[in-house]
Formats: sequence, C-alpha cells, structure tokens
Amino acid sequence: MFCSASWSFEHYLPLDRREKLIIDQVIPSLHAIRLAWSGGSSPWTVWYRVKDSEEAWRPLTATEPHAVLSDLAAYIEYEFRVESGADKSLTGYARTGEVPGTVVNYLHPQDPKYAFSGQHLCSPSLLLHPDGYLLASTDLYDNGTPQNLTLIFRSDDGGKSWYHYTELFPCFWGSLFLHRGEVYMLSTSTEYGDLLIGKSSDGGKTWGAPTVLARGSCHRSAMGWHKSGMPVTEYKGMLWCGVDYGSHQLGRHMNCLASADASGDLLDAGNWAVTDPLAFDPAWEGAVKCDTRGCIEGNAVVSPDGKICNFLRYSTDLGDPQYGLAAVLEGDPEHPDQPLKFLKFVPFPGNLSKFDVKWDAESGRYFSIVSRITGRGWVKARTILSLISSADLEHWSVLCDLVNYENADPHKVGFQYVSFLFDGSDLLYLSRTAFNGAQNFHDNNYLTFDRVSDFRNLLQNEQSKRRQKRAVRRIRLTARFVSFSLFS
Repeated sequence: MFCSASWSFEHYLPLDRREKLIIDQVIPSLHAIRLAWSGGSSPWTVWYRVKDSEEAWRPLTATEPHAVLSDLAAYIEYEFRVESGADKSLTGYARTGEVPGTVVNYLHPQDPKYAFSGQHLCSPSLLLHPDGYLLASTDLYDNGTPQNLTLIFRSDDGGKSWYHYTELFPCFWGSLFLHRGEVYMLSTSTEYGDLLIGKSSDGGKTWGAPTVLARGSCHRSAMGWHKSGMPVTEYKGMLWCGVDYGSHQLGRHMNCLASADASGDLLDAGNWAVTDPLAFDPAWEGAVKCDTRGCIEGNAVVSPDGKICNFLRYSTDLGDPQYGLAAVLEGDPEHPDQPLKFLKFVPFPGNLSKFDVKWDAESGRYFSIVSRITGRGWVKARTILSLISSADLEHWSVLCDLVNYENADPHKVGFQYVSFLFDGSDLLYLSRTAFNGAQNFHDNNYLTFDRVSDFRNLLQNEQSKRRQKRAVRRIRLTARFVSFSLFS
C-alpha cells in the first residue's frame, strides 16, 4: 500500500474493500433505472430483478460503462449488479418512480456501497464554474456512522444530465466555492470534526491535501465543529462563512463566523480567523420562550447598512410561536476573532431547516429558498419548497412555491437544505430530497436539481399583487366612506 497526500479519490474505498467495479451513479425514473459505473472493461453485463424476489436474474449487455434498465414496473424496488470478467460490483438497489426535478444521484437506504460513511445524500452544495459547467457535492450521512465521504458530480449541459466526477475523504458538511478562478471546499472532516479547507487547481477533479483550520472532537458526544453547505461571502477584502461549535447530542451549539484575507493563501491556516463562539441567550430581546437548541447553520451576509451578519436558523419548534423567526448576529470586520453580537430576530417563514441567503445585485434584493412552514400541519414538515425575497433582510415575501407536496405524508417526504446560485436570468438549485420510499423525511434518498427561468420576473408579479391589494383596500375604504356619507 502506498500513502497519498491527496484529498480526492476516483473512488474512496476502505482497505477491507477490494472490488474493482463500482456503481457510482443511480438515476431511477418511472419505468427505468439508469446506472453508471467505473472499472472493468467492455463488455459489461448488468444483472437485475425485482428486489428480494425468487425470479431469475435478467442480463443486459453494455459496451459503455452505463446502461438503462427499461420497461420496469412503476414504484417497485429492484436489485442489480454489474460484472466484467472476474470483476463484479456490490449489489445495489433502487425504487422506480417519479420525483420533482432532475435526479443528480439516488441512494437506496439499504444500498451497502457507502455504508462506511452513511446511507443518505445530504449537505448539497452547488457551484457554477467560469468554464460553464456545474459541480454538485453531497456527503453521506446516517446516525451513528462515520459520516466522512463527499461525492462530487458534474454537469456540462446546464444541469440536464450529471455524471460522477470525484470524491473527497474525509469531508463532511462541505461548501464548494470559487475564488480567484479556483475551486475550494470548506468543510469538516466528519460530524463535529476538524474544520478543513482544500483547493482544486483543475476545476474540481483532483484536490491536494486539505489544511486543518481548527481541531474538532470528531464525535457528537463532545463539542466540535458544525456547519452545512453554507455560502462563502466576500466583503471588505475578506471571505466569510457561518460555522458553529457544539453537538446535537448535547443539545446546544454556539455560533461563529470563519474568515480569511481574500488576497492571501487560503490554504495557510494563519490567514484565517474564527470568532470566539457565541452561546444563545434566552434573554435576547424577542426570543421565543421555550426550551430551545438555539441557532445553527448561519449565512454570512452583508446587511443593507453595511454590517457583516450571521443570519441563522433558529430552533423554535418547542415554543410559542413554534416557527417564523430567524436570528441575526453581527460580526466585526476589524476584529474577526471577537465574538459575534446579537442584533435582532426577524420574521422568516422557513426557520426550522437550513437555508441559504444570497444578495442579487441586479435586482437589489436578497433571496432564499426555504422549506416553508405554513402552520396548517406538522410544524417540522418540509413538504413545501418556496422562493422568498427581501429588500432589507427583515421583511420577507413568498414569490412562489417551487415544490408543493403539502398533502403528502410529512414524515416521508422532504425538500430541504437547498443550495442555489444565480445564472444570468435564471436561478439554479440543488435539493436534499426525500421522496418515493425514503427512510423518512430527514433521511433522504435523492439529490435533485432544478432551474427557475427568469426568476426576477417573479418580483414584478409580487409587486403587481401588492398594487392590486392596495387598490382593493382603497376601493373598500372609498365604499365605506360613501356608505357612511349616504346614511349619516
């Protein structure tokens, strides 16, 4: 065995795994399952049948490292493996069916190939490279597993199709971002592990060894570094990203902003600073009176008055009200290691799940995509995905529902943890999606992509609706005045 200083792998395998043929992408549809794999040589044979059945395995010959199993029954689970000479893959599983958006990848909750990290595709992060292609990353999560592998997929056609590109190990809760033309990943090594930064000089395919920015505990039983695929923001010559320090098992997190000199070497830990962690204080003005886990997964965002803020998800589900508030903390660009300061709580319709907040210079508005809470059902439901906007980070309006499955079982369906970006007149987004046989709403089985064309037109529609509402109010007031004048 030869040692390596690289962070990236064509495929990462533990040393007790020696298979040379790996199914690295599964894309189910209503009557078909598309498979792509690496290893072996042409021709390959794909063997498949209904999962756990007694029927004979059906063969399909492929001369390229991909194949489509077609004419399948809808909403049925199948099992499959790929063989080439003496090489064979592990047996994988998939359930046919439809899902909103374009499937980037699918992982059945019983598929064994990533069990050394996790069983669910989490922490989406989306990047548009200057050369025109898209990168999508997702880590592998499950309770009680190591949680340390990230998969990266690439699209060369604007998100219509995707293919496996590379893998990062150890890497969890990662944020892909572009800086000075090069691709970076800011992540942890595992749940509550070390805070890492790594770089790819060839557009995301290969990565050198990551730099450790701060050490973590590497286990949920002790405090360590926590984040998600949060945006990285440049402001006043510095890069900023929200990170947390805490533990779900211990029931608390403290909030920070990580920052670096934008003109310096990002792989030099000496160029980075992390604010001293700020603990949630139930005495903050406007806080919900409840047993709360506080705030996590904050966005580094610049406020209209020029402050660098951490705009955070706020856990209020045990309180009254149970939802509808986000927390805003303030950083100090002149002293980037000093603790954040509480600024305010603001009304926000999706505060119980991770969300990104981004500024769009063309429209002069902030945008977010949230798992919107309506209050009409289970408060933790993530069955509605909504595009919202604000002019001031404080007053948010719903522009449209991108996905609405409010009538579906909220314990089995979820659209969540969206990463999005602006692409000209369009908005592109990547969702951690639980649908069609997911283990539950949280432990998902799909990574899905979609595009909102001409999304800024929705602002005009919203303004038109507001004008109509104002006109209706004026008519009603006029009618009341006329009625009062006639009968007084």
